[in-house]
Amino acid sequence: MADAHSHDHHAGHHHHHHHDDDHAGHAHDHGGAHVHAPASFGKAFAIGISLNTALVAAEAVYGYIGNSTALLADAGHNLSDVLGLFMAWGASVAARRAPAGRFTYGFRASTILAALANAMFLLVATGAIGWEAILRLRDPEPVAGQTVMVVAGIGILINGATALLFAGGRKGDINIQGAYLHMAADAAVSLGVVVSAALIIWTGWLWLDPVTSLVICAAILWSTTGLLRGSVDMSMAAAPRGTDLAAVRSFLMQRPGVSAIHDLHVWPISTTETALTCHLVMLDGHPGDGFLMETAQLLKASFRIGHATLQIETHPDNGCALAPDDVV
Repeated sequence: MADAHSHDHHAGHHHHHHHDDDHAGHAHDHGGAHVHAPASFGKAFAIGISLNTALVAAEAVYGYIGNSTALLADAGHNLSDVLGLFMAWGASVAARRAPAGRFTYGFRASTILAALANAMFLLVATGAIGWEAILRLRDPEPVAGQTVMVVAGIGILINGATALLFAGGRKGDINIQGAYLHMAADAAVSLGVVVSAALIIWTGWLWLDPVTSLVICAAILWSTTGLLRGSVDMSMAAAPRGTDLAAVRSFLMQRPGVSAIHDLHVWPISTTETALTCHLVMLDGHPGDGFLMETAQLLKASFRIGHATLQIETHPDNGCALAPDDVV
């Protein structure tokens, strides 16, 4: 049994293997000249965190002065956002660290953990806002409408602008998507606060404030479920959603000289990189390094699988313990 690793990068190339944010699992080696490499998101994170920290302070102060629990709840929600942004940023930085010690994949998987934590943050924050709104429905209080409108209006601008900074990378990196959803949800919360404050000034209906909060909560929950499901899937080493396992299997079966395959595994190393291992049965003997390199390149080009490890077996009845498909 020959065990051949077809990793197509060396330790020295790790810094080129960050993320290609347009494609889940794409790990191109183009000398690092990516349009959306997360290195470029460092600035987005720094801007987002600074603006949101200022917003939290303003909302807390004016929410207290204006007796608006909607504003205070929004301040709390924004504080959870600052923490979420810090985590997503930390993970995207950690993901670029070279492997060391027992962390043979480096810290790539921290991006998966950050996406999961971001989803949990959103759920907790939504629960808190919802609970507060239900209490307010029972006992509505007068609100300093104009103050609330101005502060929340600033919130829309800050959160909307921050969300736009992450919009480019949200399709291919669930960690960036987490940051984007967090900011977009915040802009929606602030918009709801502005609209309800305006209607309260106009109609005097105090119940509009908590009802608006509940509507916003429902919208945030709806947008968070996908993020939560995706990050849990990745934590469970499920193949990335965009990967067609049947197509990968038939591609490997159709490689010249391959008579059977088994022990095929595809899993995410990070939110943007994918690995594969597989045993190929080749009755005519080991095909040589060229075959392995070419197969790895094709897996990368066709399926965005950047880390392929192939094991060649030359006899169908060699008793490979991992041959049956139900064995992991």
